Amino acid sequence: MAQFQMKTRESAIAADLDSWKPKTELGKKVKNKEIISIDEILDNGYVILEPEIVETLLPNLESDLLLIGQAKGKFGGGQRRIFRQTQKKTREGNKPKFTAMAVVGDRNGHVGIGIGSAKETMPARQKAVRKAKLNVFKIRRGTGSWEDASSEPHSIPFAVEGKTGSVIVRLMPAPKGKGLVVEKEVAKILELAGIKNVWSKSLGQTKNKVNFIKALEQAMRKLSTTRVQARHREKLAVLDGGKRDANE
Repeated sequence: MAQFQMKTRESAIAADLDSWKPKTELGKKVKNKEIISIDEILDNGYVILEPEIVETLLPNLESDLLLIGQAKGKFGGGQRRIFRQTQKKTREGNKPKFTAMAVVGDRNGHVGIGIGSAKETMPARQKAVRKAKLNVFKIRRGTGSWEDASSEPHSIPFAVEGKTGSVIVRLMPAPKGKGLVVEKEVAKILELAGIKNVWSKSLGQTKNKVNFIKALEQAMRKLSTTRVQARHREKLAVLDGGKRDANE
Protein backbone atom coordinates (compact mmCIF):
# COMPACT_ATOMS: atom_id res chain seq x y z
CA MET A 1 0.00 0.00 0.00
CA ALA A 2 2.84 2.37 0.91
CA GLN A 3 4.63 1.60 -2.37
CA PHE A 4 1.43 2.33 -4.30
CA GLN A 5 1.02 5.69 -2.53
CA MET A 6 4.66 6.56 -3.24
CA LYS A 7 4.31 5.72 -6.94
CA THR A 8 1.09 7.76 -7.14
CA ARG A 9 2.82 10.72 -5.52
CA GLU A 10 5.84 10.47 -7.85
CA SER A 11 3.59 10.35 -10.91
CA ALA A 12 1.66 13.39 -9.64
CA ILE A 13 4.92 15.36 -9.18
CA ALA A 14 6.09 14.34 -12.67
CA ALA A 15 2.80 15.52 -14.15
CA ASP A 16 3.11 18.86 -12.34
CA LEU A 17 6.66 19.34 -13.65
CA ASP A 18 5.54 18.62 -17.22
CA SER A 19 2.89 21.35 -16.97
CA TRP A 20 5.20 23.71 -15.06
CA LYS A 21 5.55 27.17 -16.65
CA PRO A 22 8.52 28.89 -14.98
CA LYS A 23 8.16 32.56 -14.08
CA THR A 24 11.76 33.35 -13.12
CA GLU A 25 14.89 33.47 -15.26
CA LEU A 26 16.45 30.72 -13.17
CA GLY A 27 13.38 28.54 -13.60
CA LYS A 28 13.48 28.97 -17.38
CA LYS A 29 17.13 27.88 -17.49
CA VAL A 30 16.33 24.77 -15.46
CA LYS A 31 13.33 23.97 -17.63
CA ASN A 32 15.45 24.36 -20.78
CA LYS A 33 18.19 22.19 -19.20
CA GLU A 34 20.75 25.00 -19.33
CA ILE A 35 21.32 24.26 -15.63
CA ILE A 36 21.35 20.58 -14.71
CA SER A 37 22.89 20.62 -11.22
CA ILE A 38 21.55 22.03 -7.96
CA ASP A 39 25.16 22.60 -6.82
CA GLU A 40 25.65 25.08 -9.65
CA ILE A 41 22.77 27.15 -8.30
CA LEU A 42 23.91 26.95 -4.68
CA ASP A 43 27.59 27.67 -5.43
CA ASN A 44 26.70 30.83 -7.38
CA GLY A 45 24.35 32.09 -4.68
CA TYR A 46 21.24 32.18 -6.86
CA VAL A 47 17.94 32.68 -5.01
CA ILE A 48 15.41 29.89 -5.61
CA LEU A 49 11.89 31.27 -5.88
CA GLU A 50 10.13 28.25 -7.41
CA PRO A 51 9.98 24.84 -5.68
CA GLU A 52 9.76 23.14 -9.09
CA ILE A 53 13.43 24.03 -9.63
CA VAL A 54 14.45 21.81 -6.71
CA GLU A 55 11.99 19.06 -7.70
CA THR A 56 13.49 18.99 -11.21
CA LEU A 57 17.15 18.95 -10.18
CA LEU A 58 16.65 16.60 -7.21
CA PRO A 59 14.18 13.95 -8.43
CA ASN A 60 14.88 11.72 -5.40
CA LEU A 61 13.87 14.43 -2.94
CA GLU A 62 12.04 13.15 0.17
CA SER A 63 10.01 15.18 2.67
CA ASP A 64 8.93 14.70 6.27
CA LEU A 65 7.13 16.74 8.93
CA LEU A 66 8.74 17.40 12.30
CA LEU A 67 7.00 16.97 15.64
CA ILE A 68 7.12 20.51 17.02
CA GLY A 69 3.75 20.59 18.83
CA GLN A 70 2.01 18.72 21.59
CA ALA A 71 -1.62 17.73 22.07
CA LYS A 72 -3.37 18.59 25.30
CA GLY A 73 -2.91 15.88 27.89
CA LYS A 74 -3.27 15.27 31.60
CA PHE A 75 -0.48 16.95 33.61
CA GLY A 76 1.13 18.15 30.38
CA GLY A 77 1.70 14.63 29.04
CA GLY A 78 0.01 15.08 25.68
CA GLN A 79 1.16 13.20 22.60
CA ARG A 80 3.63 14.92 20.24
CA ARG A 81 2.20 16.13 16.94
CA ILE A 82 3.32 17.89 13.78
CA PHE A 83 1.34 21.09 14.38
CA ARG A 84 1.92 23.71 17.03
CA GLN A 85 -1.29 25.57 17.84
CA THR A 86 -1.45 29.11 19.19
CA GLN A 87 -4.43 31.37 19.82
CA LYS A 88 -5.05 35.07 19.62
CA LYS A 89 -7.81 36.40 21.87
CA THR A 90 -10.03 39.06 20.29
CA ARG A 91 -13.46 40.52 20.97
CA GLU A 92 -14.92 38.14 18.41
CA GLY A 93 -13.39 35.15 20.20
CA ASN A 94 -10.27 32.99 19.96
CA LYS A 95 -8.50 32.92 16.60
CA PRO A 96 -6.32 29.77 16.32
CA LYS A 97 -3.20 29.52 14.18
CA PHE A 98 -1.31 26.35 13.25
CA THR A 99 2.43 26.17 12.62
CA ALA A 100 4.19 23.26 10.92
CA MET A 101 7.84 22.54 10.21
CA ALA A 102 9.06 20.37 7.33
CA VAL A 103 12.37 18.96 6.13
CA VAL A 104 13.30 17.84 2.61
CA GLY A 105 16.44 16.04 1.48
CA ASP A 106 17.91 13.62 -1.04
CA ARG A 107 20.02 11.64 1.49
CA ASN A 108 23.03 12.76 -0.51
CA GLY A 109 24.30 16.07 0.84
CA HIS A 110 21.29 18.32 0.18
CA VAL A 111 18.69 19.30 2.77
CA GLY A 112 16.18 22.07 3.41
CA ILE A 113 14.10 23.14 6.41
CA GLY A 114 10.96 25.28 6.26
CA ILE A 115 8.28 26.59 8.60
CA GLY A 116 4.72 27.54 7.64
CA SER A 117 1.76 29.04 9.51
CA ALA A 118 -1.92 29.26 8.57
CA LYS A 119 -5.41 29.27 10.07
CA GLU A 120 -5.85 25.61 9.08
CA THR A 121 -3.58 22.59 9.29
CA MET A 122 -3.32 21.62 5.61
CA PRO A 123 -2.22 25.06 4.29
CA ALA A 124 0.36 25.26 7.10
CA ARG A 125 1.75 21.88 6.08
CA GLN A 126 1.91 22.85 2.39
CA LYS A 127 3.64 26.16 3.20
CA ALA A 128 6.23 24.37 5.32
CA VAL A 129 7.10 21.86 2.56
CA ARG A 130 7.25 24.62 -0.06
CA LYS A 131 9.56 26.79 2.05
CA ALA A 132 11.76 23.78 2.83
CA LYS A 133 12.30 23.25 -0.91
CA LEU A 134 13.12 26.93 -1.40
CA ASN A 135 15.62 26.81 1.48
CA VAL A 136 17.61 23.81 0.22
CA PHE A 137 21.33 24.01 0.96
CA LYS A 138 24.23 21.60 0.61
CA ILE A 139 26.30 20.27 3.47
CA ARG A 140 29.85 19.01 3.79
CA ARG A 141 30.35 15.41 4.87
CA GLY A 142 33.45 13.52 5.86
CA THR A 143 35.02 11.24 8.45
CA GLY A 144 36.55 13.40 11.16
CA SER A 145 36.46 11.00 14.11
CA TRP A 146 39.83 9.94 15.56
CA GLU A 147 38.28 6.49 16.16
CA ASP A 148 37.62 5.94 12.46
CA ALA A 149 39.95 5.33 9.51
CA SER A 150 37.22 4.98 6.87
CA SER A 151 37.51 6.82 3.54
CA GLU A 152 33.72 6.97 3.15
CA PRO A 153 32.09 10.34 4.03
CA HIS A 154 29.51 8.85 6.42
CA SER A 155 29.83 11.51 9.16
CA ILE A 156 31.00 15.14 9.37
CA PRO A 157 34.63 16.26 8.99
CA PHE A 158 34.77 18.41 12.15
CA ALA A 159 32.66 19.59 15.08
CA VAL A 160 30.24 22.48 14.54
CA GLU A 161 27.91 24.42 16.81
CA GLY A 162 24.73 26.45 16.29
CA LYS A 163 22.76 28.71 18.65
CA THR A 164 19.21 30.07 18.51
CA GLY A 165 17.70 31.69 21.57
CA SER A 166 18.90 29.72 24.59
CA VAL A 167 19.35 26.49 22.61
CA ILE A 168 22.87 25.40 21.66
CA VAL A 169 23.39 22.35 19.44
CA ARG A 170 26.84 20.86 18.92
CA LEU A 171 27.51 18.12 16.33
CA MET A 172 30.66 16.00 16.56
CA PRO A 173 32.09 13.34 14.19
CA ALA A 174 31.40 9.73 15.17
CA PRO A 175 33.01 6.48 13.95
CA LYS A 176 31.32 4.20 11.44
CA GLY A 177 28.63 2.02 12.99
CA LYS A 178 27.83 4.36 15.89
CA GLY A 179 24.66 5.73 14.25
CA LEU A 180 22.91 9.02 14.99
CA VAL A 181 23.26 9.69 18.71
CA VAL A 182 20.87 12.64 18.58
CA GLU A 183 17.30 13.67 19.40
CA LYS A 184 14.63 12.00 17.23
CA GLU A 185 13.64 15.08 15.19
CA VAL A 186 17.31 15.94 14.65
CA ALA A 187 17.87 12.38 13.41
CA LYS A 188 15.17 12.86 10.74
CA ILE A 189 17.00 15.90 9.37
CA LEU A 190 20.46 14.32 9.45
CA GLU A 191 19.20 11.16 7.73
CA LEU A 192 17.68 13.15 4.86
CA ALA A 193 20.95 15.08 4.60
CA GLY A 194 22.95 11.87 4.17
CA ILE A 195 24.74 11.82 7.54
CA LYS A 196 24.80 8.34 9.11
CA ASN A 197 27.02 8.65 12.20
CA VAL A 198 27.32 11.62 14.55
CA TRP A 199 27.52 12.55 18.22
CA SER A 200 25.56 15.53 19.54
CA LYS A 201 25.28 17.70 22.64
CA SER A 202 22.52 20.21 23.35
CA LEU A 203 22.08 22.92 25.97
CA GLY A 204 19.32 25.36 26.88
CA GLN A 205 15.54 25.14 26.54
CA THR A 206 15.52 22.19 24.16
CA LYS A 207 11.78 21.62 24.66
CA ASN A 208 11.30 24.51 22.24
CA LYS A 209 11.65 22.37 19.12
CA VAL A 210 11.52 25.31 16.70
CA ASN A 211 14.60 26.93 18.26
CA PHE A 212 16.22 23.49 18.57
CA ILE A 213 15.84 22.81 14.83
CA LYS A 214 16.94 26.34 13.88
CA ALA A 215 20.10 25.90 15.95
CA LEU A 216 20.73 22.58 14.19
CA GLU A 217 20.31 24.22 10.77
CA GLN A 218 22.80 26.92 11.74
CA ALA A 219 25.31 24.27 12.77
CA MET A 220 24.83 22.30 9.52
CA ARG A 221 25.36 25.42 7.41
CA LYS A 222 28.70 26.00 9.16
CA LEU A 223 29.93 22.70 7.72
CA SER A 224 30.13 24.32 4.27
CA THR A 225 31.23 27.82 5.32
CA THR A 226 34.21 26.68 7.41
CA ARG A 227 37.45 26.66 5.45
CA VAL A 228 39.35 23.37 5.15
CA GLN A 229 42.97 23.27 4.04
CA ALA A 230 43.70 21.21 0.93
CA ARG A 231 46.04 18.86 2.84
CA HIS A 232 43.21 17.96 5.22
CA ARG A 233 40.50 17.35 2.63
CA GLU A 234 41.75 13.90 1.58
CA LYS A 235 42.51 12.85 5.15
CA LEU A 236 38.99 13.75 6.32
CA ALA A 237 37.34 12.40 3.12
CA VAL A 238 35.62 15.76 2.64
CA LEU A 239 32.71 15.73 0.21
CA ASP A 240 30.73 18.88 -0.63
CA GLY A 241 27.11 18.28 -1.63
CA GLY A 242 26.19 15.14 -3.58
CA LYS A 243 28.34 12.20 -4.53
CA ARG A 244 30.19 12.31 -7.81
CA ASP A 245 29.57 9.87 -10.60
CA ALA A 246 31.85 6.87 -10.72
CA ASN A 247 32.52 7.71 -14.40
CA GLU A 248 33.73 11.23 -13.63
